Amino acid sequence: MQRYFIIYKPYQVLSQFTSEGGKKSLADVFDVPKDVYPVGRLDYDSEGLLILTNDTQLNHLLLSPTHKHEREYWVQVEGAVTPQALNELRSGVTISIDGKLHKTLPCKAASFDQPPHVFERHPSIRFRKEIPVSWLSLSLVEGKNRQVRRMTAKVGFPTLRLIRYRIEAITIQGLEPGAIKELTKQEMYKNLFI
Repeated sequence: MQRYFIIYKPYQVLSQFTSEGGKKSLADVFDVPKDVYPVGRLDYDSEGLLILTNDTQLNHLLLSPTHKHEREYWVQVEGAVTPQALNELRSGVTISIDGKLHKTLPCKAASFDQPPHVFERHPSIRFRKEIPVSWLSLSLVEGKNRQVRRMTAKVGFPTLRLIRYRIEAITIQGLEPGAIKELTKQEMYKNLFI
């Protein structure tokens, strides 16, 4: 039987069900059938939306670069983001991936006030009174290793906190870190392949 879950992966949890180096894994937080695995990944120090399923076709469709699914990230960065930095992000920046230069695809980038429904992170972000912070929404159709962090650093604003809010029309709206929600196959496909 095919099963479909969306989870809010907490900060400092591996995007896999086996632990490495004493780090918490998904198995420490979520109870799902043994044949269910994450589609894609989020870094250990990132948080937010992750899809879990045993549907190998969905796994292929979401991870294939030909399908270009939009993913929205809420990013807290160090510094007051400038219009110039936003324009650079929108146009694409050149970052290094595994020692090779990569020009990112154009994306949607906007700054906004503290996003709604963001939970306190534990441990919390370091606070430095003399350095402001900003929130960005970045919507990408590619997902290279640590791409968002590399992009914000490239334009001069290091990432402090990274939350994947959305993949296409599926969001973490209404979920808190460590929460899980099961969807039907129809709900999953309808919201991912609009």
